[in-house]
Amino acid sequence: MASDVKSRSYVSPRRTAQAAETRRAILEASLRLFEEGGYTSTSVPSVAAEANVAVKTVYLAFETKAGLLRAVWEARLGGDEEAIPVLERSWFREVTAERDPVRKLRLVAAQSHRVKTSSGALLEVIRTAAVTDPEIATLWRDIEAKLLRVQRAIVDQLDETKSLAPGLTKREAADVLWTLNHPTVWHLLVRERRWSPTRYETWLHGAFCLHLLGR
Repeated sequence: MASDVKSRSYVSPRRTAQAAETRRAILEASLRLFEEGGYTSTSVPSVAAEANVAVKTVYLAFETKAGLLRAVWEARLGGDEEAIPVLERSWFREVTAERDPVRKLRLVAAQSHRVKTSSGALLEVIRTAAVTDPEIATLWRDIEAKLLRVQRAIVDQLDETKSLAPGLTKREAADVLWTLNHPTVWHLLVRERRWSPTRYETWLHGAFCLHLLGR
């Protein structure tokens, strides 16, 4: 009986590796199709065909198309220290260590450039899908709320050094920083108006300084 239990609980390393490879293939195929055609136009069967797996395999792993898009987003974040809280990540520690407000905001603009370059297209897919899919709407609200928390932390640092423009409250400053740093602004300027990412970063830093520091 004991040996029978042991045999049933045994997990094959080979099967585990195969399952992980299948999941990776599905996520990579989904990312390509979502970014190329958007959420509505991308079907689960098309993802299965792109990943060379059965449709049933996709549903077993992710349950719904919305679940698949969320998994794609989480996988993308996995390359950005996802297991570490944002305020403890290396880029934010660098921002925190910088006492000069102009240089601090330059670091924030540079980070925005990096994140939007790697994830801006996917963020736009999520934003547009949120209009029609309640599950994706929840994901989008989570993304926006996380962004706002980070902006508030940056504003707190600026307030500690009395760097905020006269008359600007911390709440207003966080709202301004959140708006300027919002993925939609990147989409409008870089994808719609064809600005280069470098030009976007330069403009963003200038806008940060003007509206937050008054200079």
